[in-house]
Amino acid sequence: MNKQVIDAASAPAGGKPARGNARRMAWAGVALWLAGLLLPVTLSPAWVTIGGVFAIYAIVALSQDIVLGRAGIYDMGHAVYFGIGAYVTAVLSLSFGWPVLWTIPVGVLVSAFFGAVLSAPIVKLRGDYLLVVTIGFNAIFVLAMKNDIFGLTGGPDGLFGVPGPVVFGLDLSDQSSLFYLNWVALALVLWLMRNLNRSALGRTFRYIKYDELAATTLGVNSRRYKVAVFALAAAIAGLAGSLFAMQLSAVSPGSFSFADSVTLFAIVLVGGQASVPGVLLGTAMMFVVPQVFSGLAQYRYFVFGIAMIVIMVLRPQGIWPARKGG
Repeated sequence: MNKQVIDAASAPAGGKPARGNARRMAWAGVALWLAGLLLPVTLSPAWVTIGGVFAIYAIVALSQDIVLGRAGIYDMGHAVYFGIGAYVTAVLSLSFGWPVLWTIPVGVLVSAFFGAVLSAPIVKLRGDYLLVVTIGFNAIFVLAMKNDIFGLTGGPDGLFGVPGPVVFGLDLSDQSSLFYLNWVALALVLWLMRNLNRSALGRTFRYIKYDELAATTLGVNSRRYKVAVFALAAAIAGLAGSLFAMQLSAVSPGSFSFADSVTLFAIVLVGGQASVPGVLLGTAMMFVVPQVFSGLAQYRYFVFGIAMIVIMVLRPQGIWPARKGG
């Protein structure tokens, strides 16, 4: 494998200055997360809801980053796995009476299963061909949900009345409780991302991204690892989907359309591929900043599209690019 590939893919194993920067960034992230715990007691209920939604979309955007930013795979249908998690939670809780918290691991596993099954036959495709296939998956998923499969998905209107979590008889369906649930889930995903950066699995993903042929010559089964990428990312997106169903108490096909997949794709590109701070910043730009200028919220896709064009021209690595050792 050529030296550039080894240097790029092994970046987290850099020298002391790089590790020091990574450590400072980690502590800064912990401080910001702890500060976020004060949101329900310092801001209005509307902002508590926005904070909860931000956490959900940050989780699903980070899952998109695993596929795109870390493995270099162009997946333009990632909203499918987000939707699978949401629909699993809604169907199990409404049609089968499952406690809603019990549906979360099922949503994660089912999403991971579909991520592996759908990706297995297509991971050998590259570039535009892979994009087109994943777009097709997204279109099929939305159409299937609209057709009310087995009479369970509610058709075009979706499903309503998804209950909130209940723990030891205590109803936690208020927005503050849901915010804390989402915030803790975000912390778990951030911890996972940090460990993925340091793991052999994460390094293998980077080998495949930077030089798949060279990685293959060293014995890496690229097809198997690409399927693993999709399964892992789909599992995290499924977690976000389950939280989304509880947050809104409803799911509908329109929440998981191709436009949503494009948004997730753009968040990673604009924020910075393989950069956790960049992805979080991109998520905030897309879902939080428009709330500050609520009168202009309807133009968020227009503004975000222009921002994406400008950033790709002036700063193609993203607003907050990944750093060696970070």
